[in-house]
Amino acid sequence: MLDDIKKKLWSTADKLRANMDAAEYKHIVLGLIFLKYISDTFQLRREELTHRFADKNDEYYIADPDEATLKEVLEDRDYYTAVNAFWVPEAARWENLRAQAKQADIGKRIDDALSIIETENPKLKGILDKRYARTQLPDGKLGELVDVISSIGFGAKGQNARDLLGQVYEYFLGQFASAEGKKGGQFYTPASIVKTLVAVLAPHQGIVYDPCCGSGGMFVQSERFIEAHGGKIGDVSIYGQESNPTTWRLAAMNLAIRGIDFKLGKEPGDTFTKNQHPDMRADFILANPPFNISDWWHGSLEGDARWVYGTPPQGNANYAWLQHMLHHLKPNGRAGIVLANGSMSSNTNSEGDIRRKMVEADVVECMIALPGQLFFNTQIPACLWFLVKQKNKRKGEILFIDARKLGTMISRVQIEFTDADIQKISDTVQAWRSGDQAYQDIAGFCRSVPLSEIIEHGCVLTPGRYVGAVEQEEDGESFVDKMNRLTAQLAEQMAKGREMDEEIKSQLKKVGFEI
Repeated sequence: MLDDIKKKLWSTADKLRANMDAAEYKHIVLGLIFLKYISDTFQLRREELTHRFADKNDEYYIADPDEATLKEVLEDRDYYTAVNAFWVPEAARWENLRAQAKQADIGKRIDDALSIIETENPKLKGILDKRYARTQLPDGKLGELVDVISSIGFGAKGQNARDLLGQVYEYFLGQFASAEGKKGGQFYTPASIVKTLVAVLAPHQGIVYDPCCGSGGMFVQSERFIEAHGGKIGDVSIYGQESNPTTWRLAAMNLAIRGIDFKLGKEPGDTFTKNQHPDMRADFILANPPFNISDWWHGSLEGDARWVYGTPPQGNANYAWLQHMLHHLKPNGRAGIVLANGSMSSNTNSEGDIRRKMVEADVVECMIALPGQLFFNTQIPACLWFLVKQKNKRKGEILFIDARKLGTMISRVQIEFTDADIQKISDTVQAWRSGDQAYQDIAGFCRSVPLSEIIEHGCVLTPGRYVGAVEQEEDGESFVDKMNRLTAQLAEQMAKGREMDEEIKSQLKKVGFEI
């Protein structure tokens, strides 16, 4: 049922998109989905209150209220905020907008509704994107889109409604990221990569931080992990930062619709020069910073307290991100970061020296090489860094995992980790981290390597250098017999190739061409 809803919505919405760029259109669609949800949850609470006011056994019971009294108490915002439902004034409720969907000024009406909601809910101040009056959709199409969004049934009771909305929202983010290609990666990290980070870090409680949070996918997966392991929303405190204003809004809406409390800073801002959480220290950090950005440096960063292992090169921010994460970790905290493969071996512009100091300080816990084609926005090979402030076990060792052979093609251009792939990686790290006998090196896949050996290799952290080759099973065939068999096969294939060449020449000659 959910898949049908998602596909129907995407198919219909995509047709309505006309000539509008996906980068613009996603804000139109996702903003309407958000507005529909908060209105539905408000209405659901309103219906619940109506029943409770009439129930003599309920603490909310009101004896024989007249219509005016009932209407007055149903409009008491405290009843809604008490259950973390957003307060939606009457003029901003979805049914009122839907009734006016065919009006020529529906865009302005939606903008006005969003402004009212922001005013009445300080948590949403500056978050809702009011762009509907100036949308470039053809005449009448915005009203049609309102009708499409109206078909999403967020009125179901309990958590199901929130789960449905969250999954629809995430589906749309993924579809828009795919449609946008390179730009899509600015706000969306493919779910299987996020799930891998979360599975390895295993956040359970405390502060979770993402200094370049995009649309907030890391936080959502962290909450899912906690719930799947018997915890509940609220067991972690969410801190994030995002420099792109529209993406910052996407993240806030993505978290708000799931009932997740969050602190994304008072405004969008550059993490390096306008750190929104300078004194915060996290239990878990998950991040997918932009790869190899060259225009990050500012003179004010000279001598910054974050550069414990050396000042990062001005032409590449990779080691600025790594040191920023370490700076914001608690003493027993862990960080998982997605970076370009070059970060594991580059020796230019002081990066090699910083990496050597990090290795010697024993703050690198695990390195994972990823397959290509995992991302919407780049074909640059990527890897996962896992950092710690201090190791309880496995001191003086780094775990290397080569996951390049894992993953399944889900389209002509993209690979995705399956749940089994993620479990394999996670189980390997957890077994190694525990320090018991459950962990074993596997040739071609994983190996625990002492720092002394890594230092001998110039502190290069590429897993392929350490895990070795996959062991080949002996087939019992001698070398001479195998070579005779293979050369016979090659001769046969070459003979067939010559026959095909002659056939091609013959066919070309028939139509007047000769080679």
